[in-house]
This record gives sequence, C-alpha cells and structure tokens, in this order.
Amino acid sequence: MNGRTEGNECIVVGVDGSESSKEALRWAVRQAEREHTAVNAVMAWEYPPMYGSIGWIDAPQHLATDMKVWAGETLDGAVSEVVRAYDAPPVAATVAYGTPSGVLQEAARDASLLVVGSRRRGVLGGLRSSLSRRFARHAPCPVVVVSEESRRG
Repeated sequence: MNGRTEGNECIVVGVDGSESSKEALRWAVRQAEREHTAVNAVMAWEYPPMYGSIGWIDAPQHLATDMKVWAGETLDGAVSEVVRAYDAPPVAATVAYGTPSGVLQEAARDASLLVVGSRRRGVLGGLRSSLSRRFARHAPCPVVVVSEESRRG
C-alpha cells in the first residue's frame, strides 16, 4: 500500500482516521482540485517496545503485522469516506512505519504542501497539536493546519 506520488506536484496530508484528520483530508482534496494536483494521504504506524523480565524487547511480530493491517484499513476507510463525496483528484494512500512526525516529514520532502489536522485535546495518531505547530516551523514545504471547527465556519 505504498501509493506515493512522486514529484513536486502533490499535497501530502496526515490521516489517522480521526475526525480532525478527515477534515484535513477534505481540505487537501478541495485544494488539490484547485491546483490540479494529486493528494498523498499518509498514515504512520508503530508499536511500542515492551518491557519484560529481561528489559526492553520488541513486540511480537504478529502484533506488528496486525498494527500495519489496522493502519491500512483505517487509512483506506478514511479516504473512501472523504473522497466519495467529491469528483476528486487522484488520492494515493501511503502507510509507513515510524512516528507520525518522522513519516510526515519524510513524505513532505517532495510535496508542494503538507496538511495536518488539529484538535484541542487528544492525539492525532500520536501527533499532538504541538507537533502540528512544529511542522509549521520545520517542514520542508508549506504547512496548513486544519482545525475541527473549519467545517463549521
């Protein structure tokens, strides 16, 4: 499920299945329509190491496989829910192992724009709102942070 769009003609959007990330995806799709470009919906996944009697150990391999499958299904569901409402530009779906901040930084390297959702509290797939602000300062391309309220107003 690595549908990465190459070149500088795509908008990368971080998706984790939350409402704020779906709103970010909606915004990215509308913007891509205006720019006549593609969207790369990106979801990061990782599993935490476990602490056992011998110290820190990696999680069992089957857990990693389950997490990757869950991430792919969540991303596909979010893309299907958002894109069906539009005569949409091409939307690639990329699931990558790593922290959300690291995966999105890498995915945005060749992008024209990075779009992330923001919400007042909680976690966006491990990506807190403070990390959204960090992207605005350190991303390799322009960043748009879409709030949950953007749909209402």
